[in-house]
Amino acid sequence: MFTDVELERLRRFPEIGREELFRFFTLAPADVAFVDPGRGRGAADRLGLAVAVCSLSWLGFVPDEVASAPQAAVVRLAEQLRVDPAVIGSYGRRAKTRTEHLRLAAQYLGWRPPTTLEIKELDEFLLARAMEHDSPTLLFRLACEFLISARVIRPGPVTVVKRVAHAREVARQETFDRLAHEFTDARRVGLDGLLVVDSEIGMTRLRWLGKGPVEASPAAVKAEIAKLEFLRGMDAHALDLSVLPAERRRFLATVGRRLTAQALERREPERRYPILLTLLAQSATEVLDEVVALFDQALSARESKAAHRMRDYLAERAKSGEDRQELLDAILAIVADPAVPDGDVGGLIRGERVGWDRLRSAQSSALPPLPRDHGHLAALDGSYGYLRQFTPNVLDAVTFAGGTAAAELLEAVAILRELNATGARKVPDDAPSGFVPARFRGYLDTAAANRSATAYRHYWELCVLLALRDGLRTGDVFVPGSRRYSDPAAYLLTEDKWADQRAEFCRLVGKPSDAATGLAEAEDELHTALGKLETTLAHGDGPVRLDDDGDLVISPLTAEDIPAEARALKAELTEMLPFAPIVSLLIEMDKRTGFLDCFTHAGGKQARTRELKRNLIAVLLAQSTNLGLTRMADACGISYDILAWTAEWYVREETLRAANLALIGYHQRLPLTPVFGTGTLSSSDGQRFPTRGKSVTARALSRYFAHEGLSTYTHVTDQHTTYGTKIIVATKREAHYVLDEILGNATDIPITEHATDTHGVTLVNFGLFDLLGLQLSPRIRDLGKITLYRTGAKAAAETAFPLTGPLLARKLNTDLIAEHWDDLLRLAGSLKFGHATASLLVGKLSASGRQNALAAALKEYGALRRTVYTARYLSDPAYRRKISRQLNKGESLHALKRDLLYAHEGMIRARHLEGQTEQAWCLTLVTNAVVTWTTEYYGLAVEQMRAAGRRIDDEVLAHISPAHSENINFFGAIEVDIDGELAQLSPTGYRPLRVRDTLF
Repeated sequence: MFTDVELERLRRFPEIGREELFRFFTLAPADVAFVDPGRGRGAADRLGLAVAVCSLSWLGFVPDEVASAPQAAVVRLAEQLRVDPAVIGSYGRRAKTRTEHLRLAAQYLGWRPPTTLEIKELDEFLLARAMEHDSPTLLFRLACEFLISARVIRPGPVTVVKRVAHAREVARQETFDRLAHEFTDARRVGLDGLLVVDSEIGMTRLRWLGKGPVEASPAAVKAEIAKLEFLRGMDAHALDLSVLPAERRRFLATVGRRLTAQALERREPERRYPILLTLLAQSATEVLDEVVALFDQALSARESKAAHRMRDYLAERAKSGEDRQELLDAILAIVADPAVPDGDVGGLIRGERVGWDRLRSAQSSALPPLPRDHGHLAALDGSYGYLRQFTPNVLDAVTFAGGTAAAELLEAVAILRELNATGARKVPDDAPSGFVPARFRGYLDTAAANRSATAYRHYWELCVLLALRDGLRTGDVFVPGSRRYSDPAAYLLTEDKWADQRAEFCRLVGKPSDAATGLAEAEDELHTALGKLETTLAHGDGPVRLDDDGDLVISPLTAEDIPAEARALKAELTEMLPFAPIVSLLIEMDKRTGFLDCFTHAGGKQARTRELKRNLIAVLLAQSTNLGLTRMADACGISYDILAWTAEWYVREETLRAANLALIGYHQRLPLTPVFGTGTLSSSDGQRFPTRGKSVTARALSRYFAHEGLSTYTHVTDQHTTYGTKIIVATKREAHYVLDEILGNATDIPITEHATDTHGVTLVNFGLFDLLGLQLSPRIRDLGKITLYRTGAKAAAETAFPLTGPLLARKLNTDLIAEHWDDLLRLAGSLKFGHATASLLVGKLSASGRQNALAAALKEYGALRRTVYTARYLSDPAYRRKISRQLNKGESLHALKRDLLYAHEGMIRARHLEGQTEQAWCLTLVTNAVVTWTTEYYGLAVEQMRAAGRRIDDEVLAHISPAHSENINFFGAIEVDIDGELAQLSPTGYRPLRVRDTLF
């Protein structure tokens, strides 16, 4: 679990931070009186005893070499005791003195040595934690924290490590025992069969289950359905593993996905079978979700192609109708001419002015009238044969359910499933069609009138499939056993849990539980914001004004006025910063932050080789520069096998997030960081990258890609660090993902306000942000054209606000909001307490129609919040400027990422979502390392300037971005020599700043 070097490190004093120094090494008067009783205790003993007292509270034990305590701590205690800090060197030469002082310190603080009872309590605690987490490092830290909370002196690290090892072993046995009833003889045979090469598919079933689709095609859908049927044949969908904690199940499944079949075969049955069983249960849910997602994607792709064909047809139809339009113009010129007698109209049309030839030609080229949808469904009918390749399989393999709103649709799905099973072609006369939208109903009526059973079947079936897809998106239809398409009610806190947590939630977000009070507060906010906008419009000549027709005119913001002093200062700082290869930068940042220690083995192993950090840096650079492991192996001299093994077992989203947090935490503590921003404002935006090869996340988008690509959606603080990254489909609404990283933010950054561009805005988001106690501050394109709302009558609004009132075009349904106020709070509470994923709920609520009362109420409340925001935005130029400045920070980081991801023309070559997500996080991690390194050296350069008597204002520094790569070399030879790089640093631990060339 731990090497000898690591065990020795655990016996010594660690490095101490500023907060720990002040928290634990500040002596109260009683502490001073205890350490210095005024008789018989020399300066060295007093200082040594003080170190022991403070160290016991800090570490939970006192290292044997008290004299090796951090120098800053010794100096601080010496100042308080008024002794020379150098006397600590002569302390504790007799072991008896140290032992006696530890006994006295423990007695004074109320601590006790570990006895059999305390060790037993520790074992019970560790077993409970080991059932949730298998990481030895984490368990060791939790054990130390438990002992500190119990005021028990930590025994030697070997003793604690043995208790951790014992807890892990007992947890493994406990896991097997809890699942023992599942391991029947037949089940064991089936689990072992997963590890044997199946001649039918040419690989083991374990590997087969782990291979995800790379495209939404009939073959891919059928392949996933085959997996689903195989898993159901093993009763994987019926497994109930709730006897194990969720974290334990996730850990076992992760290990199962990474281990080869041979490695699993070598493991003893007590470890092998739980891993395979949890992997089966997780696969059953994931494959079911994949089947439904592929059904949606494949059907939507064909519908999109049908829409393109329809538009092409309409364009050709318009061209062919130009002659008829000219004829109509000629006829109208005759008919509308008052000088032409009525009796002469017909003769002029049929004679010299128009003529029979043009009339007959126009009559013969007459086109049939367009259906209500302009031919969209008819164009989709051209893909009917393609859809039939997989839709019957999906309907047969997946069970759909829903509420009363979807009853008719579900009946139609059951009829279609029966038609597919029996081979019947005619849709029953009593088959429901109420779910068919009005724009498609004409097709069914025409087919029924013509008695065309085939046409009716085609159109009716297409309507069923489209309605089923839309129902799955809105949540009106759900799939039992699914995670992504589950019953929407499962995403909300239950009534009982909500009753217990309502008061706590309202306190956290500052919202009243009473609807009347909540609406009254919102209305006061609205009137205040409208009053400020009224004052702005009254000036009449500002950037926000009304034109002669009473329409809103919003002049664009001028470019941000960056002081010339800031531009000059940045150039000067750039000249002072040292040059560093990207490898050296990562080594240097790890020395100060320890971010590479966050990469832990997925299987729970703890011992780390000396080369591990070297290998991790190579993998991170291979991913973030897009070189790939093969070319990185050639570039750095580390074999591909070693890099691939390191990437497989250490580099995953969980560890990348933890390493990113370590960098952000260090960046927050740098002296220069508060100059950039408070850390309470953030923004999010998508960045598009082209892809190579097929992938279910890639889409064609001619505006951004030559072929196909995807988006990374990132969240950035006003201090220039990126705290969230997510891979999303480039054609999906970015607004669905805005809240995900804000609510899942594990940093110490207290985000209270968030900016986006137009793509991140929906009424649902406006409503949810406010209900969660946050402020959504977007920059909306064509803001003057959006609908603004009022709470009362139009006349009252125009009386109160003569200029602004006429802009409030619609009245809010406040009764609907009041009726569902508690449900709205419960919805927000479910997100706040992590009961549901924001993107999942926002997507379903945004797609829901007016028939969903909760969604309708949320959109009404969102309309109210958007009106408040708009009035505030238009009346406050500083607010507009702040939002624009924050979004520009995100763009500067995008530019840095494009520079970094240079290889293979920046094309993402990972085919599956997991690999793409890991690469996106590697890119984010290295980008944050660059930002942190630059911020730190900017600070050193500024400090040197100020020490030389130069005045540099923080207001000027705020305009300088650390998203800066001029001093960093991303290219060239890559040699990861950690010891060599660290040896080049100065005694202070930094690279020396460059001396500016002042000759020119």
